Amino acid sequence: MQKIANFNQHELDRFKDVQALAYESVQAVEKQLTEGMTEKEAAQLIKEYLDERGVDSYLHKPFAWFGDRTAFTGFWSDFHFFPTNRKLEKGMPVILDVAPTVGGYTADIGYALSFGQSNPVLEQIQNTLLDIREYILKATLAEKTFQKIYFDVDEMISDAGFRNAHQVYPRRVLGHRVTKTHQSLYDNVSIFGFSSRQLQWLVPGIVKGLFRQRSPLWNDLRESDHPPLPGTWAIEPHLASQDGQTGAKWEEILVITEETAYWLDDNVPHVTQAKSSALQTVAA
Repeated sequence: MQKIANFNQHELDRFKDVQALAYESVQAVEKQLTEGMTEKEAAQLIKEYLDERGVDSYLHKPFAWFGDRTAFTGFWSDFHFFPTNRKLEKGMPVILDVAPTVGGYTADIGYALSFGQSNPVLEQIQNTLLDIREYILKATLAEKTFQKIYFDVDEMISDAGFRNAHQVYPRRVLGHRVTKTHQSLYDNVSIFGFSSRQLQWLVPGIVKGLFRQRSPLWNDLRESDHPPLPGTWAIEPHLASQDGQTGAKWEEILVITEETAYWLDDNVPHVTQAKSSALQTVAA
């Protein structure tokens, strides 16, 4: 089989399957959300769904953010990312995020919704996020540097009247590499909710980035001042309203090869839902 970004097509299909399972889990939990449910309870439902379907370990265990926490309002340490006892109320924005591993293949996804009623601000953010998705692929194909793409996305966010929330993530990441690992009992050991095996790979990569070597992170720092690197990248633009009450994101795998780039799957929820809405608008 032809190698694509260090993986053959069969291996890429495995990544795709895990990504689809991850999205399946959050959409299943979306249907189970009820008023008064806490972030911790929603995150546990995601984990139970995935554990029952053969997930071996996690790059990171499930996150759930409700209300203004979707905008990362008041986040000043990494511990603020973990699910809390914040209770769900009607009309709240919600973000569900998880990174499962099956058979050594990892996917990292994010999913945004409004609970119980429509949220016009959230819808506007999601429309901007789709524009960003289109731009990231176009700019990657044009071989702009990772850093330049990050800056351009920042400008798109500002022009749309929102603010960049992904700069709150560790190392300000817009994206990061996802890789295949060899399974062992070590995979089930986690540190603060993150897989110890994946951290063993990721942390040295961060150190390399500090010394301008190739980093597994995509951000606006000098470590990303280089053309697109071949590989499988989990991209996660995250936007917030200026008042800090509403946030939304998506996260999915971008495949970059020596010759081209493409989204691993165009049938992810944020894309299919947008297409469905467009068809309904035309029909009306």
